[in-house]
Amino acid sequence: MNWNHLAAKSLEGMALTRDEARSVLDAPASETIRLVGAAYEVRRRYFGNRVRLNYLFNAKSGLCPEDCHYCSQSKISSAPIEKYPLKSVAETLKMAERAAGVHAGRFCMVASGRGPTDGELEQFTANVRAVREKFPQLEICACLGLLSEGQAEKLKAAGVFAVNHNLNTSESHYAEICETHTYQDRIDTVNKVKGAGLSACSGALVGMGEAADDIIDLGYALREQNVESLPVNFLMPIEGTPLQGRYDLSPTRCLNILCLYRFLNPKASLRISGGREIHLRSLQSLGLYVANSIFIGDYLTTKGQPAEADLQMIRDLGFEIEGDPLPDRRPASVPQAVLK
Repeated sequence: MNWNHLAAKSLEGMALTRDEARSVLDAPASETIRLVGAAYEVRRRYFGNRVRLNYLFNAKSGLCPEDCHYCSQSKISSAPIEKYPLKSVAETLKMAERAAGVHAGRFCMVASGRGPTDGELEQFTANVRAVREKFPQLEICACLGLLSEGQAEKLKAAGVFAVNHNLNTSESHYAEICETHTYQDRIDTVNKVKGAGLSACSGALVGMGEAADDIIDLGYALREQNVESLPVNFLMPIEGTPLQGRYDLSPTRCLNILCLYRFLNPKASLRISGGREIHLRSLQSLGLYVANSIFIGDYLTTKGQPAEADLQMIRDLGFEIEGDPLPDRRPASVPQAVLK
């Protein structure tokens, strides 16, 4: 397969055929560098060498009535996580300060649950307004589960820029990972977000036993949704969840998935999200030649790698933080031990 031909199709706004999509997904490890190089041309056209950093804040943890099999906060999980109601304004501002301190451009406020109650939405929007006042440079992305009529409009009025609601997997595979709500419920929430004039953030969670066709179907579905931000999560098989112990992904498979979603969604801000440290491992830096965005810091109930390690990776690639240039921290001279 000529990967550069696929990049050219993507840049022209054309969708890959299903056979072409399958060839990207199934590309052997010997083709990884060529494939990533072709996907980089698409990334470079729309995002240059910029990297957007996103900081995740678990604003409400656990206490969720849904049965998502991958989630440590679901009602069927026995994972020993911290559980608490929605955080206060003061606690939210403290986390926003941390986000600003690690050069994040987007502050992602996440609350567990099927969807927010009226009282929770009132408290959440108060927190949003406080962050917008003190840290106006931070874009705010809200993740609150399924939204009811009018809730997206209230989020926008409070200063929310984007709302995240991942499709996670294909429609045909969805019942295998969740039974308390449907794939269509998720589509409906994404449509409410777009209808309110908010930026739609929706993506994937791979490594849950899905078939190749499911990964491809999801890529086309996200293209159809025309999402602004597309996070790709790799399953963290947390002990105490139905998917514990599941490690189906290799680093090169993860890169193939990223390349496929870049080709299918060339203008989307493609984000390498949860599980990259586990599954991409030493190839994380290659992922940034395809994706233009990462989470920095910890995830909802699991630890990420230290922020400084991510910042150093970006420096080493010669990339720039979007809207916030990194200071040059190269040593004044090369240590003699390195020269020997």
